[in-house]
Amino acid sequence: MSDLPAFDAPFHQGVRLMLAGDRAGAQAAFRATLALAPQLVAAQINLGLLLREDGCLDEAEHHYRAALAVDPGHYQAHLHLGVLLAASKRFAEAEHAYRQALAIDPEAPAAWSNLGVLLACLQREVEAETCYATALALAPDYRNARFNLAYLMLRQGRFAEGWAAFEARDWYARLASHFAFPRWQGEALHGKRLMIGFEAGHGDMIQFCRYASVAKTLGAAHITIVCHPGLKTLFTRLAGVDTVFGFDEDVARTGWDYWTAPLSFPLLCGTLIDTIPARLPYLAADPVKAARLAPLLDGALRVGLAWQGNPRFENDADRSLASLAILAPLFDIGGVNFFSLQKDSVETHPALTSLAQHIGDFDDTAALIANLDLVIAVDTAVAHLAGAMGKPCWLLLPDYRTDWRWLTQRTDSPWYPGMRLFRQARGGAWPAVIDEVKAALQLLPKARG
Repeated sequence: MSDLPAFDAPFHQGVRLMLAGDRAGAQAAFRATLALAPQLVAAQINLGLLLREDGCLDEAEHHYRAALAVDPGHYQAHLHLGVLLAASKRFAEAEHAYRQALAIDPEAPAAWSNLGVLLACLQREVEAETCYATALALAPDYRNARFNLAYLMLRQGRFAEGWAAFEARDWYARLASHFAFPRWQGEALHGKRLMIGFEAGHGDMIQFCRYASVAKTLGAAHITIVCHPGLKTLFTRLAGVDTVFGFDEDVARTGWDYWTAPLSFPLLCGTLIDTIPARLPYLAADPVKAARLAPLLDGALRVGLAWQGNPRFENDADRSLASLAILAPLFDIGGVNFFSLQKDSVETHPALTSLAQHIGDFDDTAALIANLDLVIAVDTAVAHLAGAMGKPCWLLLPDYRTDWRWLTQRTDSPWYPGMRLFRQARGGAWPAVIDEVKAALQLLPKARG
């Protein structure tokens, strides 16, 4: 007869299933464990982690607090509870949980980094930077802390430091494992064949594909770019690029001299705020397609709207509008025709013409944008595309976790000269932003007339 406690088998089964990615099975195993041993802290924490990742925040919090009821000095329970509370925007409680974790283990770099993220979100940036520096002093190779520090530095416009820290990201791991030729580290490109791989989202690729023409001016003889399939046709007209692949295609492992991740260009090129390559436009619509779609977009002032981004983006609930209804005040303005640039949205309004059936990829979106006078968008790829095309674009930005590329407090963007930024006030709310946009929009028909 085994001397192992009854809960041992289901607990270890839960760990194995958790590591194997069987979330449902792991949850069932940990629940079985807790039915036998409710005092087992590790099972409470593991089940809480799985539930938090599945979005079951209330139940996850229950298990974290159950763990702390058994062991108030458990570092991991405080740390995970802090992550949950921060995600729920219960900021004071989250800060308390992180500081409790640090009181238990003041040399834990993860807790210092997480506290730094929280403080940065609260715009307490001096304190946040101190937290990141402490984490890195404890663990110089801790990539999460360096990556988080990069976001803070880049948001502040400290590009020289920020780009170097930004290399801590791991978004380009697939490129490094696939290509059998060296990564470009700034060597001379004269006569060389350069592969620009893909990383991050559509907007990132649109923003940083501009560096292809920079590489050509540095002497690259042939430039290939790998991008999202929805960008492939659009990028065939990108200046400096000779060949375009979608990442869903077979791309050879050899045949180039160097590869680079697109978001590493600014570091390798020494980009500062006043040296951003921002000659617009660097992307253009297919003129034949734009002419064919032109009859769909008429009116004295034609305005395209994009109010929602990718729901899988970590901060989408803040950067996107919860509903088209938030934009309703704009529809009262006379002399303006509004067109939806949302590919998948089913929301409608009598004053809004949907173009969804004409959008298959970003080449189609570009053709539609070419026929507009103005694009109003949240922080999503449509805004980047309008900016890259040199189309007037008004960007709606959240106050909470504003992306680093829009810097702080500016109403313009050095990445897209001519773009106008409308920011939420502290605390975050859209109605005041929409009122500001409405006031500005009411002036445009007069100016055109």
